Formats: sequence, C-alpha cells, structure tokens
Amino acid sequence: MIYPVVLCGGSGTRLWPVSRKAFPKQFAPLMGKHSLYQTTLMRFATAGFAAPLIVTGHDFRFLAKEQAADLGLDDARVVVEPEGRDTAPAILTAALMLEEEPDAMMLVAPSDHVIGDVQGFLATVESAAAAAQAGAFVTFGVTPDRPETGYGYLELDKGVKTDSPAIPLKSFREKPDLDSAERMLATGGYLWNAGIFLFRVADLIAAYETHAPDMMAPCRAAIAGGAEDLGFFRLEAELYHNAPKISFDYAIMENVSNVVTVVLDTYWSDLGAWDALWQMAERDATGNATQGPVTLIDCENSYFRTEDAGMQLVGLGVENVVAVAMRDAVLVADKSRAQDVKALVDTLREGQVAQADDYPRFHRPWGWYETLCLGERFQVKRIMVKPGGILSLQSHMHRSEHWIVVAGTAEVTIGDDIRLVTENESVYIPLGHKHRMANPGQLPMFLIEVQTGAYLGEDDIVRYEDVYDRA
Repeated sequence: MIYPVVLCGGSGTRLWPVSRKAFPKQFAPLMGKHSLYQTTLMRFATAGFAAPLIVTGHDFRFLAKEQAADLGLDDARVVVEPEGRDTAPAILTAALMLEEEPDAMMLVAPSDHVIGDVQGFLATVESAAAAAQAGAFVTFGVTPDRPETGYGYLELDKGVKTDSPAIPLKSFREKPDLDSAERMLATGGYLWNAGIFLFRVADLIAAYETHAPDMMAPCRAAIAGGAEDLGFFRLEAELYHNAPKISFDYAIMENVSNVVTVVLDTYWSDLGAWDALWQMAERDATGNATQGPVTLIDCENSYFRTEDAGMQLVGLGVENVVAVAMRDAVLVADKSRAQDVKALVDTLREGQVAQADDYPRFHRPWGWYETLCLGERFQVKRIMVKPGGILSLQSHMHRSEHWIVVAGTAEVTIGDDIRLVTENESVYIPLGHKHRMANPGQLPMFLIEVQTGAYLGEDDIVRYEDVYDRA
C-alpha cells in the first residue's frame, strides 16, 4: 500500500496576483474547474493508494478539507502545522504518523504541480516501487527540454550502468543561472527535480535518526501533544516550533547514500511563474495565450488573463508580455522577468500594500465574502454561506448592518429573536446587538451586507460562540 503525503503549504507568490498568501495557487483553479490541489488528490484516488495524508497550515485547514470533500474524499486526513518549518519537519511528521506500518511506502508530492499523463505517472510510480521496497530513496526527474533556471536539477551517475528504471543519483543541483542551465542541457545526464519522492516509512525514519536526529524529538512530541480538532489533527504549537527549519532535500536527500532517480516521462510543471502557464497553454498563430474576456491586436508571444468576467483586458502592439488582471490588482511584466514577481511582492509588503497578501475574496469555513464598495462610514459586501454554514454569534462596537438576501434562505439570529429571511427580504442589526446567520438550505445562500459606522475593520468583532472554534 502506498500512502500519498500531499504537502499543501506555501504561498506561490510568483503567480501574484492570482496567488497570494491568503489564497495560494494550490487552491486556485488555474487550469480548468479544479484547483491544482484537487487534481493532485485525484491522481491518487485509485487502486493501490491509501487515503491521502495532507499536511497544511492553520489558515488553509478548512480549504484543504473542503476541496477534498468536494471530490468525495471524506477519508482524507488533514494534519495542521501550527507554523511552516519547511518540508523536512512536515515529511517526518507524516512518517511518524504512519510508523505503525513500517513496510508501507510513502509517496510525497507537492500539491501545486501539473502532470500531463496521469496514467503514465502512476505507471512510473509502480516501476519505482521495487527500488523503494529494497530500501532506496526514490526521487523523480523530468528530462529537460530547455535551459530552465526556475527548477533544481538532478545529476545522474553516468558511471553506473543499469537496466533498472531506477538510476543512481550523483548529486542535487540548485536552481542554476542561465549559462549553467545551458551547459547542463548540452552535456546531458541532468534531469529537472520534480520534488516527488518515494520510500518506505521505516527507511525514512531511520534516515532522520541518522542525519537529522535533532528533529525527531520535537516532531514526536508535537504529535503526542497534538489533538483531533473539528476533523483535523492539530500538532502542538510550542513543541513543533522546536523542530529545525530546513528543507527535506538538505536534511535528508543530500545525505543518504542510496538515492536513485526514475524518469517521469510525461509533461510536468511546478507552475512556478506566469511564463510556465504560457508554455503549457494553447496559443494562437502569433504565440499568444489568453484566459477570460481578452482582446488582442498586433500582440505576439504574450500571456493575457483576466479573473473577472466583467473586466475586458485589451492588448495592443506588445510582445513577450504577461498581463494578469483582477478586480483589485493588475500585473504587467516582461515575460522574461516572470521569476522576479516574488521580489515585486516583497516590495509591495514593504510598502504595506494590502494586495500583497490579501485576496479580494476572503474565504472562511462557512463560505466567503468580498467587498463591493468601501467609502467613508459605509461598506457593501457580498456574502456566500454554503449549505450548513454558520457564522459566529457576534456583536460590533462601531457599526450596524443591513442584510438583504438575494438567493436562498438565511436563518438570522438577533438577540433572542430567530427568524427565516428569504430572497428579497432584509433585516437590520443595530450596533451592539448579538447576531448570527446560518444557511439551513441545500443550496448556497447569497446576501448583500451594508455596514454603516465610524469604524468598519474586521477586528471589530466580539465572538460569543463559534462552531469552528475561532478566537
């Protein structure tokens, strides 16, 4: 049995503005109707794989659980890291949670990669299983077709001849500069590092005991001190903080001796930047790729994308450009500078620009909300409450609210009064009154909220009761 371990952290800032800290790329439907995270889970929803073990952060726990449930994967186990400590502690934690099955195999995979041929990928994993069962640490590599500077590389050991699909690895190489990437492509014997790993649980734990012993006690203690919480397993925060912050490659893979590589003979991309989406998209005769309502005149080899159906994005006479438009932010960049978007986001953070991290649609365990209009002493929001969703019982010190239901039925509590409010009906919540809303129906409920008051910040909430156990 193979246990898929899906690493579901990270912020994907190179795909800003679609991917941000509040809603990173793995949860976004960048290609088709499913998110990258969901397509990752679907690869393993087949015979030979156990229910996935998902390692994610506190802020994404409900998104991870909900998107898995939308696929019918109610048995997926979500482990919540109280803070990101890089990949080595996350992978060790997963291994320790599988320790009772030492001969089982773990397939560690990021949640945000694209794999073109799923059946081919599964066949490659199957071909690698014998090496893993024999004690090898298997990493998967992709044959490069260009001098890519955004990926790490695997250097194969040319001195070893083998008929096995598992080829001994000579070294790991960090993301190279362009000259080095061109040289490796010309020389041959190098693969892109796909960041996917296969090994036995017992072998992995033994490797940590040898090469990262200072990580063992904190991770074991964080599990022992952890607890089930609303369908998640939450690691104990203070104990997990003591685990060294280091990547899995540095801590383990670069130190164990029996590392082999299996070639992943299919299209693969980590979608690390906007030029990667351009490379894999369907393009017109002049090399342009578009998504959403886009009009182009005399443009070449460019990527245009708008996330708002009501926003028309127009390009005129440009070449090698990336243009991505959202309701609250627009990116325009030379396509060759796509890897530098992360530095741009850092600059926005230094300037305390909210769009650096905040998403225009704020996801919550009960649904989402977005601001439609914000002015002095008033704010208009659109709110969606999913079936069975319940907001906290709360009050506000500085604002009153009007709720107008536009689709579905809301169960509204104001003080001791509980009533059903249907489409085109409204209620008023005076300042300071305890209130909550819920969706008792089978379909999503939408309402418009109009806030008025001297202060409209999200921190003006006093919570008295919350089914999602938020402070």
